[in-house]
Amino acid sequence: MGDIACSNGISNGNGVNGKAHSSLNGYRKSCWYEEEIEENLRFCFALNSILHTGATQYQEIALLDTKPFGKALVIDGKLQSAEVDEFIYHECLVHPALVYHPNPKTIFIMGGGEGSTAREILRHSTVDKVVMCDIDEEVVDFCKAYLAVNKKAFCDPRLEIIINDARREIESRKECYDVIIGDLADPIEGGPCYKLYTKSFYELCVKPKLNEGGIFVTQAGPAGIFSHTEVFSCIYNTLKQVFKYVVPYSAHVPSYADTWGWVMASDSPLVLSADEFDLRIKQKIRGENRYLDGKTFSSASILSKAVRKSLNNETHVYTEGAARFIYGHGSACNQNHA
Repeated sequence: MGDIACSNGISNGNGVNGKAHSSLNGYRKSCWYEEEIEENLRFCFALNSILHTGATQYQEIALLDTKPFGKALVIDGKLQSAEVDEFIYHECLVHPALVYHPNPKTIFIMGGGEGSTAREILRHSTVDKVVMCDIDEEVVDFCKAYLAVNKKAFCDPRLEIIINDARREIESRKECYDVIIGDLADPIEGGPCYKLYTKSFYELCVKPKLNEGGIFVTQAGPAGIFSHTEVFSCIYNTLKQVFKYVVPYSAHVPSYADTWGWVMASDSPLVLSADEFDLRIKQKIRGENRYLDGKTFSSASILSKAVRKSLNNETHVYTEGAARFIYGHGSACNQNHA
């Protein structure tokens, strides 16, 4: 749940004022973004300004200029990505699957309206076509307008943008893909995305649309020492029911206030040494990664003892009737605190 609150320590403010730095009787007025991570735990940081807020047919959207993380995209009151550290999330989501695949030419992105996932994919010299399917055209247009870092990707002729429900779109397409990427919103109770984390979806929609040797990868929610049992462990276990080879991995993303998880799956072995990983990066990727290389991925895919134990013991299979959700409902509101 994301709240934007203004406070001067004396009295309630008159709405949100992100550029207020004046002092009143020794108190400094400030504006903060606050998100409830779990019950009894909130994460907040100071804002310079609120650049844009609005509502689409599907969700509320805001672009905040934050002091610690730069521009931050917030959807339905939950932070999606921040300028300073989004490269960690997007390099981890994209590059392992495209590096492990020997020759990835066609890629399908479920979600990804921000454009950052497409940006990282299009750095790969082997890629001929990327289909990005997001349900919310207004979010895509918003990100085109406001996220300058992705302007080049949005203009790349290899990128095809489709506005549709990802499940409906992938079911209707005749072609198959070398890599399918789930850059979806977290499974939240009451939200539509949780159905795209189910065994039936993976089994009946995703796997049949992969070419031979194809790889599927999805973001899989919080993967911290305490938070990984929300959805990460059961997404991993669910994919194990569908694919022969499944690799869970994680990395700390500071703006998420937690370690984040991804799961990569295929019916072909997923085995590369750190040196082989680095060689493929050098051969395939234009420009230099800021976060991910062979040693980093080797480390990311060796989870802590506690998390490994949980994943090994996980028996829950994600279905529509037996879904799990991350904490919160993702509602946004303005509040004034004395």
